[in-house]
Formats: sequence, structure tokens, C-alpha cells
Amino acid sequence: MAPPVDKSAGAYRTIGEVARELGVPQHKLRYWEGRFPQIKPLTRAGDRRHYRPEDVALLRRIHGLLGEQGYTVRGVQQLLAQEAKAPLPVAPAPRRAARITELRAIRALLSDALVADGAGR
Repeated sequence: MAPPVDKSAGAYRTIGEVARELGVPQHKLRYWEGRFPQIKPLTRAGDRRHYRPEDVALLRRIHGLLGEQGYTVRGVQQLLAQEAKAPLPVAPAPRRAARITELRAIRALLSDALVADGAGR
């Protein structure tokens, strides 16, 4: 078995690299691709799979749900479907209002700096 290769976080991974990282056989990853349409690796010549970082994160999650938390494949499918339908969380109004005030203050400082820089020329 080849030693693990250090890659950047955004690098694409081969099926062998992902299988080694998760400790599962490659055929299990191919099976999961058929069961979970959210997993969409790029395929190259010869049907070689290259997983995006998002795919690897999802595979890690699926592996944890199936292996460690005792979910069934059907249960994970339902969980992922529910999460896809759920609305994105919105920041609470007080935090959002404070953030808007902070951003407006920064904009005012930048605007003043531009005016001062233009006046000095």
C-alpha cells in the first residue's frame, strides 16, 4: 500500500486516497455513490474517480453515520434529504443588527480615508 500523500485541503483525491483515509474498501465508496446522489466525483479517462473536498467531507460524514452512529443506508438517505430541504439558518436579529452597525462604521472610516487621501494630492 502506498504511503499517504500530503495534499492541500482543496486538492482532489483519488478513490484510493479516500478509501485509505476512511479505512474502507474502494468498492464501498462506489456503492455509496450509487446510494447517495449528493456524491458526485469527477470521472477521468478509464473511469478514474477524483473526489472534491466537499465529496470527501460528505463521505466522512456518511461513514460516521453508518459505522459509528448505527444508521442504516436508508436512514442516512432520509437524514440528508431532510437537511437539503431545511432552510439555511439566519443570524439572530440582535447579532445581525450589531454586525450591520459595525460594517457601516468601517465603511465610514474607509470613506473618510479616501477623502483625506484625495485631498492630500
